Amino acid sequence: MQVKDFFSSSAKLADLTSLRRRRVIQISAVTGFGLFASSLVARGITFDIFLLGLFSLIVTGSLAYKYYVTTSSYLLLGAMSSMLFALSATGAGVFDIAMIGYPGVIIFAALLGGIALFGTVLSLVLLQCITLTWLIMHDVVTPNPPILSWSHVLFIMVIYVITGFSVFILIQDIRRLMQSLQQEVSKVEQNRAHIQHLAHHDPLTNLPNRILGERLFNEMLRESEEKGLQLALLFIDLDNFKPVNDALGHAAGDRFLQKISQTITDHLSTKQSLIRFGGDEFIVLAPEISDKSEIDDLCKNLITWCSNEFEVLQTKVVVSGSIGVAQAPYDGIKFKQLCRKADIAMYEAKRNGRNRYEYYDVRFDEENDEKFTLIQRLRPAVQANEFEVYYQPLIDLASNEVQAVEALLRWPQKDGSMIFPDKFIPLAESSGLIIPLGAWVLNQACEFCAKQHENGHTNLTVAVNLSFAQFKDGTLPAVVEQALQNSQLAPQFLELELTETILADENGTTGEQLEAIKSLGVHFAIDDFGTGYSNLNYLQTFSARKLKIDRIFINTLGIGENDAPLVAAIISIADSLGMKAVAEGIESKPALEKLINMGCDLGQGYYWSKPLPAPEIERFLSNHLTK
Repeated sequence: MQVKDFFSSSAKLADLTSLRRRRVIQISAVTGFGLFASSLVARGITFDIFLLGLFSLIVTGSLAYKYYVTTSSYLLLGAMSSMLFALSATGAGVFDIAMIGYPGVIIFAALLGGIALFGTVLSLVLLQCITLTWLIMHDVVTPNPPILSWSHVLFIMVIYVITGFSVFILIQDIRRLMQSLQQEVSKVEQNRAHIQHLAHHDPLTNLPNRILGERLFNEMLRESEEKGLQLALLFIDLDNFKPVNDALGHAAGDRFLQKISQTITDHLSTKQSLIRFGGDEFIVLAPEISDKSEIDDLCKNLITWCSNEFEVLQTKVVVSGSIGVAQAPYDGIKFKQLCRKADIAMYEAKRNGRNRYEYYDVRFDEENDEKFTLIQRLRPAVQANEFEVYYQPLIDLASNEVQAVEALLRWPQKDGSMIFPDKFIPLAESSGLIIPLGAWVLNQACEFCAKQHENGHTNLTVAVNLSFAQFKDGTLPAVVEQALQNSQLAPQFLELELTETILADENGTTGEQLEAIKSLGVHFAIDDFGTGYSNLNYLQTFSARKLKIDRIFINTLGIGENDAPLVAAIISIADSLGMKAVAEGIESKPALEKLINMGCDLGQGYYWSKPLPAPEIERFLSNHLTK
């Protein structure tokens, strides 16, 4: 039993005991008053019986006053039935007017106790009636028929008053019980309605939850189909809501959700419904859609409403919303089915830049199936070392000599096809497999470079790309050091390529780990410069050896002049900071000549070689000078 139920039961028991105590005192008082009135006109043994009865009632009332409720109840009813027996035995026997008092005693027993008291008193009354009859029939007691007088009328009136009082308070108790039951029934109905509401509504926003949402969906779908129209299900996820919780606390986050849900609800039509799916995810059901433009307009409005500025705890809060759209019956007719498809479309909207909407397309499922298949195969592939490291040379543009090779991971398949990093690296990062996979690549690259030194390419450097996820467990410095020790490669010949995202991390231990790796003597290069934060501050504070210009700026060199000023500026920045500028993706002689004229130091691309497996890159190195 729960604590609340225990105290509730205890309170009810105390109330019942208090009521019984009050009834004992009331009955004792009324009966005592009646006996006192009767004793004024009584004579002989009748007076003595009344006097003894009065004494018993005084004792009974005293016991009840001191909360001996059960004892006082038995004493009261026992004394009253015994008094009636004595009056009948000394009077007219079973024909005596005292006999009409027994029903009152039985009623009192029903009022004051449970089955035990009632059964005891009823048995006592029946026994006394039988005993009295036997005594008279065997001439042990001789009936003494009374002579009618006003005293007999008074006795009858006293019995009627006492019995009537008992019936009155019994009816009152029953009436109060009925009122109490009605109140309890009303409370139960209210609680049931409240529980029903809680079961179908979100407690924070008071919006329909998934359970009620599915019911609304089915009703709206039926009505839309009857009119030959469509139903649109829009899945909304708030972008950048987590920072609100992190910065202002969960109470502020809850308040924000209440405000934004109220704003959306206020703008929706009466036919449309907003449902809280969970967390910062909502669903809008838009029935009776006749044209796609209606959905477009609604999505644009929702994006605008989500982007409103809200004041929470005296702080201005702005987020955005990414929306996925699924349509019934075109994309399905089941609520959960459309939720899943709209959710997939929503994540596509997030991948495409957020604060936008996307319609579900069957190719999204195909991509998800492909990802699911890949991630199931990825772990055993990592454990079995099914991957292969390819190498692409970096050429010194002044001397046309190989200065370094970049290690690039490939996943060869049994059918001869190849899976490239853009397909499996994000999955490895999200699953945590990038940690063992990255360590394996480091070891392979260091061993390859050490082997090339033995082959006579003593100045060759190997470059390895690092993922931001590799910094999360804090073990990267130890992994790098172990790879160098295993291969016996001097640390200055290992170059780790970092993205701008890694350098921009200010919250984790990335900076500490980079300093630990730098202390080993390992060099760094900044990869894909110009596509990320392009923050000159960290370029100045972080001493990298190379600055790699992303291929998207190199592709048009020698063809158009749009990117030439930007490339020249990046080369100038690298030179001013004492860094070597590396151009990625060189594929043509005009682009190469343009870069040489700009003063670019190193180049990499298909103009010289595509990424090659270890045996082929070794032949390439044998045919080219290494610097």
